[in-house]
Amino acid sequence: MELEFISPGIKDVLGYEPQEINALFFLDQIHADDKPYFLNFENKLTEFFDKLPLEKRGSYKFQHDYRIKTKTDNYIRLLHQIVPIDFDENNYFRSLVLHTDITHIKKEGTPCFSIIGFDDEPSYYNVEVTEKLTKSFDLFTKREKEILKCIVEGKNSKTIADELFISLNTVNNHRKNILSKAEVHNPLDLLSKSIKEGWI
Repeated sequence: MELEFISPGIKDVLGYEPQEINALFFLDQIHADDKPYFLNFENKLTEFFDKLPLEKRGSYKFQHDYRIKTKTDNYIRLLHQIVPIDFDENNYFRSLVLHTDITHIKKEGTPCFSIIGFDDEPSYYNVEVTEKLTKSFDLFTKREKEILKCIVEGKNSKTIADELFISLNTVNNHRKNILSKAEVHNPLDLLSKSIKEGWI
């Protein structure tokens, strides 16, 4: 998950300069109650996209809303619209994402997810998402959560040890415990599961 380009207009909406924002930072600013919806909507988007024939994958956009914290510690509601623009039969590599402040339209309520079809393709509004993802924070200790965050940010064990003022051996032991508790075998699988389960 990398943000290739961020419009300078983000400052008008959230108060942050483009260089202050990366994917994990953005995810961290989403309201705690809305983050499970965000993650599940993104998962449903992927499931829907994967079932489409290649020739129809450019015929849809996906949208959902959520609350996000601004630099002044206020929450606004964004409409998050996604248009896949670079993909093949197995993956999508690049998307155009548009964010619009809709706080004046929807101040409260449950986040909604819709799939909008172009070129006479069907649309699906306010799709029911029956399985709300929950955070399994109790799975990890406080120190493990700190190290998990560092792992997801791509930091190696030595960097983590230096930042947290602990030994390299301690970091490596925590890493083993985290992988075991998460029931994964490598950092890539850990990253994927962390995003899906809302651990970060």
